[in-house]
Amino acid sequence: MMPLLEAMRPHQWIKNAFVLAPLIFARKLGDASALGQALIAVAVFCLVASAVYLFNDILDIERDRQHPDKCKRPLPSGRLSPKLAILSLITLTLVGLGLAYWMGYPELPLAYCVLNICYSLRLKHMVILDAMCISIGFLLRVYTGGAAIGVEVSAWLALCTFFLALFLAFCKRRHELTILGVDSTQHRKALEEYSTAFLDQMIAPLGALTVFAYSVYTVSSRAEEIFGRDNKLYYTVPFVVYGIFRYLYLVHQRTEGGNPAKLLVRDKMMLVNVVAWMAMCLWVVYR
Repeated sequence: MMPLLEAMRPHQWIKNAFVLAPLIFARKLGDASALGQALIAVAVFCLVASAVYLFNDILDIERDRQHPDKCKRPLPSGRLSPKLAILSLITLTLVGLGLAYWMGYPELPLAYCVLNICYSLRLKHMVILDAMCISIGFLLRVYTGGAAIGVEVSAWLALCTFFLALFLAFCKRRHELTILGVDSTQHRKALEEYSTAFLDQMIAPLGALTVFAYSVYTVSSRAEEIFGRDNKLYYTVPFVVYGIFRYLYLVHQRTEGGNPAKLLVRDKMMLVNVVAWMAMCLWVVYR
């Protein structure tokens, strides 16, 4: 069972923390009912996201065998049989969508599944659209978190999520180009249309847009409505600025950025910054 669990990529479940954003910023973290609803929504995305990973790995099994890192994954390495992977992805999808239907918001996880099927079959080979699909997936996580607890998601928070996810996706593409070199197109067809110079032109403004959208959200009327006239959420902006700049440093100076989830844990400064940002958010929101 260990190869199956590895293929489900539990280390990637950290991305599903975006589901909790509406809960935290709506000041409902102390509401046991809302917290339970949000955690169920996180579980839904853990299930359907793992199913998507299995689906993608099944489609890319031959291509992944040529990749220096992905060849070690359970399916391309032969440690996990395709039949078991197919049975598991069907089970995970049915359980995840069934749970979402029971909780009353099946359309958002279903949209995530349909988006990723289209991504795996076609869209991941289309320049720019491949990265935008990833960003929309993160948006669906946030909106699912809002639907789970009956809270409207701020437009500025949604934009910040979209820009941040797109920023990370293009950084990942840049890392793939740098690491794989001339063999990059054998791994991902869309990389034929990318270059590091082109990606740098998109990564830089997306970093700025992420900071801008988050900064505006912290002082928006929506934030004032939730946190009151004594709103101090803008205190958290420096942590976001540092996080973006640190990530750019890791991408350009250390040739990293291929896996944001692993990088967050591996880079101590980034991890400390994220923990400090979370602590400041909790203090500002719940003081």
